[in-house]
Amino acid sequence: MKELTASGRTVDEAVHSALEQLNITKDQVDIEVIDQGKKGIFGFGAKRAIVKVTQRRNPAEETEAYLKEIVQDMDLDVQVHTAVEGKHVMYELVGDELALLIGKRGQTLNALQYLAQLAINRNSDRYYSVTVDAEGYRTKRRESLEALAIKMAEKAEQLNKKVALEPMPSFERKIVHQILQNRKVTTYSDGAEPHRHIVIKPD
Repeated sequence: MKELTASGRTVDEAVHSALEQLNITKDQVDIEVIDQGKKGIFGFGAKRAIVKVTQRRNPAEETEAYLKEIVQDMDLDVQVHTAVEGKHVMYELVGDELALLIGKRGQTLNALQYLAQLAINRNSDRYYSVTVDAEGYRTKRRESLEALAIKMAEKAEQLNKKVALEPMPSFERKIVHQILQNRKVTTYSDGAEPHRHIVIKPD
């Protein structure tokens, strides 16, 4: 986080000077006026204004750097692309060795997403939701979960008995709940993390 003290004939001039030196815009900083300064009379008794300009934290950028550090420690040549939409941040991992980062049924990718979620909200004054994706895995996984949910709901209906799915993280359980909400079944989560899973019960 950058911080700079600058001076000028006026507060505005001092702020402008600081922004130029930091190469950032006014909406990215907090400004503290240390001295308002004085104009003086006929050039005598003038006093320069002094401000302290501090760059605001950017949780999305900080978390991007954190993810880059993790993949570098894994000795992988992977880039991280960040997209921010309101309170949702998407981190797209791009590289040649993404299978290692995805892991079995996305377990490694889910772990990275969990860490990113903790990191971005650690000292933030607003809550961000995070998605970490690689090679479009999230879309493929969603399609797979939707197909599985429908298949298992049909099985529950045919057998007229409860059917339990494999353990999965909360955001994946939400997908299953949503896809089955208009079918003649009831879905609920059972068990404790990390073994929490969905149970499909015929109505």
